Amino acid sequence: MTTARLRHGRASLAFGFLVQGVTFALLVTRIPAVQDRYGISDGLLPAFLAAVPVLAGVASVATEKVVARVRPGVVLRWSQPVVLLALLGVGAGSEVWQAALALGVFGLAVGALDASMNMLGVSLQRAYGRSIMLGFHAAYSLGGIAGASLAWAGAHWDLPLLVSYLPVVAVLLPAALVGSRWYTEGERPVPPAGDGPAGDETAGKSPSVPFRLLMPLCLVMAFAYIGDSTVSNWSAKYLQDVLGSSEQLATVPYNVYMVTTLLGRAVGDLGVRRLGAVAVVRGGSVLAAAGFGVVAVAPGAWWGMLGFTLLGLGLCVIVPQTFAAAGRMFPGASDVAVARLNVFNYVGFLVGSPLVGALGGAWSYRGAMLVPMVLVLATLLYARSFGADPARYGGGHERARAADVG
Repeated sequence: MTTARLRHGRASLAFGFLVQGVTFALLVTRIPAVQDRYGISDGLLPAFLAAVPVLAGVASVATEKVVARVRPGVVLRWSQPVVLLALLGVGAGSEVWQAALALGVFGLAVGALDASMNMLGVSLQRAYGRSIMLGFHAAYSLGGIAGASLAWAGAHWDLPLLVSYLPVVAVLLPAALVGSRWYTEGERPVPPAGDGPAGDETAGKSPSVPFRLLMPLCLVMAFAYIGDSTVSNWSAKYLQDVLGSSEQLATVPYNVYMVTTLLGRAVGDLGVRRLGAVAVVRGGSVLAAAGFGVVAVAPGAWWGMLGFTLLGLGLCVIVPQTFAAAGRMFPGASDVAVARLNVFNYVGFLVGSPLVGALGGAWSYRGAMLVPMVLVLATLLYARSFGADPARYGGGHERARAADVG
């Protein structure tokens, strides 16, 4: 039975995801303005950008240790304001070292934030006994659209970064702190010794997460983010330089991608409940691969737009279900599994953009699109890791085991 405590916890966590979507979009969509403000050279900019996911990965690993003593809700409650203040710091500084410091703090706080919010999401989904993870990530996508729209307005009106960021932080920071009062999580099942992959712990010891068992999900996470970073970093250039679109039209694919990501996640939980996580992940992988294929062979800009639309609908289901599958695989050690899995979010982000850029420069950008297509298709090889097939929820197929998620 869903209690008021769980409903409030679900709503407050969804708001946390939304705030993070707004914050991250405000940073990444204003990178050119950040570069201009601090006079960061083109040669130095990649180092600044790479430092954020590297530090986030370090913080995600550290969060695994922290949540053994402090609950994920506490980590989330205090890391989210730090992320917002770091964003404000990016807009307020004037020296390169100040930008480096603000981005460093942003990266560390984001790693803790991403890990802890997904830990809470997995825990709440376990308590609900049905798929709700996609809904949280839909809130993130909605926040991303809102943040990108606010960034567009700031760029359109030529507002200084601080003027763009300050009102957003002034509204979201107190709202996030108030909302954090209702963070909650479900019970933490600890399987008997020897029962399942997380059941090899002995009395008095923390449950273990064998890396060989988690590795398939880690690879899927990295592949998904390679695809995502390809869209976010190369869609505009691809449409304009390869498919011959106008500069204005070249800005549309990423917005379309974000909207279709939101739509796919908004209905994705229903699909998981009806068809099971394995079927949804397989379908998403095939659809995303088809999107990359359409982009690679597109004869013109509008065909390219169709490809990016398919990409959004396909990729959007994979990441939330990967976190959920880790919670199901290690029900007594889900926090540890999520923290380690979250690192591969940043691995994919770091690999994706340089990989496509290098292949595009050495070979062709059309050919480069085939690489993330193959990687996304490789998810089919690991689909069984997402749960017993069929894994059905809802619609008369509710699972009897409350520990199952995804």
